Amino acid sequence: MSEAPGMHNPLDLPADIPAPEDDGGADHLTGLRLPDLALPATDGSEVNLSRLSGRTVIYIYPRTGVPGQALPEGWDEIPGARGCTPQSCAFRDHHDELRALGVAQLYGLSTQDTLYQQEAAERLHLPFPVLSDERLAFTTALTLPTFGVAGMTLLKRMALVVDEGIISKVFYPVFPPDKNAEEVIAWIQASRA
Repeated sequence: MSEAPGMHNPLDLPADIPAPEDDGGADHLTGLRLPDLALPATDGSEVNLSRLSGRTVIYIYPRTGVPGQALPEGWDEIPGARGCTPQSCAFRDHHDELRALGVAQLYGLSTQDTLYQQEAAERLHLPFPVLSDERLAFTTALTLPTFGVAGMTLLKRMALVVDEGIISKVFYPVFPPDKNAEEVIAWIQASRA
């Protein structure tokens, strides 16, 4: 059931959205070193993920919606597209638990520009920065899976666990998006046992 134009609520996750299938787009990522480049963050800093010490979790999403603004045409029919705000909120709600499990840094990442991301980060009260790969440098360096809609190149949803700059675990595809943080926590807990 689609929403009326202009009535989009990004917090809602419709029950009938299609699940993405594993297309193999992330099979090559485990074990790779992150590229040595800095990305702008919503807190005004620049973050070079390859140089961070300890464990980092990066959840990657297509684009957050804005309340009251229409989604791109056909958005809800694209497997894995809908749910960026619920995914971000889940990582927000589990932030302290992830830190207690030894995650030194947590970031969101999308191809939206920083100004757009700042609005969402503030509105959603995210206790961590969101990184912009607007120029697709990070995406290209890692050959991350993408899709196109309404003239935009967007990242397919995934999460990466990175240890000392090397990808240890890839969650892909991610569905449902609001359970991604719990998936990451369960993996970290199991890997510590």
